[in-house]
Amino acid sequence: MFPIRDHNPSGRTPYVVYALMAANILIFVSYVGIMNDAPLINRLYYDYAIIPARIADGYAFETFLTSMFLHGGWMHLAGNMLFLWIFGDNLEDEMGHLPFLLFYLVAGVGAGLIHVITAPDSVVPTIGASGAIAGVMGGYLLLFPKARVDILLILIVYFRVFSIPAFVMLGVWLGMQFMGSFNSNPDEGGVAYWAHTGGFFVGLILCIPLWLKRGGAAYWDRTHGHPPHPEAKYKLSQSRIPRIPRR
Repeated sequence: MFPIRDHNPSGRTPYVVYALMAANILIFVSYVGIMNDAPLINRLYYDYAIIPARIADGYAFETFLTSMFLHGGWMHLAGNMLFLWIFGDNLEDEMGHLPFLLFYLVAGVGAGLIHVITAPDSVVPTIGASGAIAGVMGGYLLLFPKARVDILLILIVYFRVFSIPAFVMLGVWLGMQFMGSFNSNPDEGGVAYWAHTGGFFVGLILCIPLWLKRGGAAYWDRTHGHPPHPEAKYKLSQSRIPRIPRR
């Protein structure tokens, strides 16, 4: 089950979202050829990924930024870019291009810092844009809690698209990160759950001034938690998979 789009159209072209997506894709393509070459890829990660133990010793602070543009595989990249595409354009529309870029980078750095704080002795490299994108999701939740998000549900051969409020989708996602945070060992690799959780709250906190500028709770009262403009309408077609009648 994963989101495929929202019903929250943006009022301006999201140039920063496009640029971030292009940068992430081009950088990944530039080194995907050495993914199976252990010495080369390990050197790349050593130079540009977050390694908490190195940062705790006072080195490689630049990796808080460089790690945001590295990914561990095509699915890692595709998942992050999908979430950035769905939720990023609306925050860029609300903030403006350059403020959104600054917000994105600060959220990513904050997510990396929280990861280091929660695993200061880890020597496992950490990469990915998911901490910054989690910040985008936190800001989206604050500004558009009831915006509709279309979810694709796949159960073996059953496919269904349905809409749920953003606060449900993002709340479930955040809950999964919390559960993962307490059931993972950062010294063994895997998902950086605390970076996701931390990035989410960093983004939410960074968006509080914008939310207050819009009126705070009064903004929610005016919009009922929905976007302050007409929502996009999508036509859903019936599945072509034939139904098998029961006897």
